[in-house]
Amino acid sequence: MRPDYDPLDDPPWAMQLVVRAEKTDPPGHGAVCEAAATAVLRLLTDPRAAEPDGEWRAAVHAWESRRIRKVTRRARGVRWPEVQALPGVTVEHDGAQVRAFVPGPVSDVPPELARLQVAGLDLAETDPKPPPGPPYAAITLNPGVTMTTGKAAAQCGHAAQLLLRQGGRADVAAWIEAGARVHLTRDVPWSRCVRDATVAVRDGGFTEVPPGTMTAIARLL
Repeated sequence: MRPDYDPLDDPPWAMQLVVRAEKTDPPGHGAVCEAAATAVLRLLTDPRAAEPDGEWRAAVHAWESRRIRKVTRRARGVRWPEVQALPGVTVEHDGAQVRAFVPGPVSDVPPELARLQVAGLDLAETDPKPPPGPPYAAITLNPGVTMTTGKAAAQCGHAAQLLLRQGGRADVAAWIEAGARVHLTRDVPWSRCVRDATVAVRDGGFTEVPPGTMTAIARLL
């Protein structure tokens, strides 16, 4: 048996994230990370996922009962409109477009998603925008860990999800009511962010970084 085997993760499930990344005028790294986190939140708080009789509720529950894996893929050209027909939520933010899809088994990914490339999405950073007015989620990526944009987007999605599930009930409710805004913090020392964090993401070690690596943290402001 593998040393990292977890019976609760058998079979493994994942939420697929697709980033629109055209060859001309691609989105910025930070904008994709923020859009990915927002897309995850929008899907999880959508009535189809959040209401007891919602059509996505069973799939989301089955996924959250396992490791909350996320797989980031990229689409361009005709591939982007093709995936819009699959169940999910698309977010447009600061020039980035990301769609989060209803989770499912990693062995049964729809062909429209399976044909999209997973590795190698690494976008340039652009000038960051100022943070929105509160309430918003401040997410910080570990500056000591090298990650592609695809990996970083998944980690931001994890951080937003953990904050949604583990943050204070009243604070989370106010955040969601205000639009579930997300901001990727870049100008605060990592040590201070960790000290003030509500949630921390520790990676499973399946791609790019060793298992247990703290990749991202988040808190509500």
